[in-house]
Amino acid sequence: MSGMSSEVPRAFVVCGNAGTGKSTFARELCREHGAVLVDIDTTTERLAKLVLRGHGLSEDDRDSDAYKALLRAPIYETLFDVAVENLERLPCVIVGPFTRERRLVDWPDRLRARLGTDVEIYLVHCGTKEQRDRLLARGNPRDRAKLQDFAAFAERGEDPAPLPFPHHRIDTSSK
Repeated sequence: MSGMSSEVPRAFVVCGNAGTGKSTFARELCREHGAVLVDIDTTTERLAKLVLRGHGLSEDDRDSDAYKALLRAPIYETLFDVAVENLERLPCVIVGPFTRERRLVDWPDRLRARLGTDVEIYLVHCGTKEQRDRLLARGNPRDRAKLQDFAAFAERGEDPAPLPFPHHRIDTSSK
């Protein structure tokens, strides 16, 4: 087609802990950039529940070692596969916790290589009281274990230092 740009649209990665407002912020980014939303919950939730149930595990588990060994890598790879297919035509906003990845110095380089385009990373956060209130308000069964020992959950997800690469830090408190 004539007049089409050969430039690949950008990818935006939104990461952060449960209840910080990742999905809400990601929808705003999509509107702003005319982007496709590739959210971990929407993209993989039904299959994750089915696989967990099939392995005799709680379908609400997202934090155990068993869940991570079984599903973490394929879920993230699925997000990236869906994004790559859409990035041929439109910018994409990819949403997930990316707890381990966001602590790796070379993660932006890995993302660029995997997605084949420039990437902007957004770390979404809010105060722990607000995060807990949001988890309570949304009433998602996946949050039960987090809420039972919220202090331990919040500590596990807390980044020990600023992310080791350029990124946008978005405070969603009181939004």
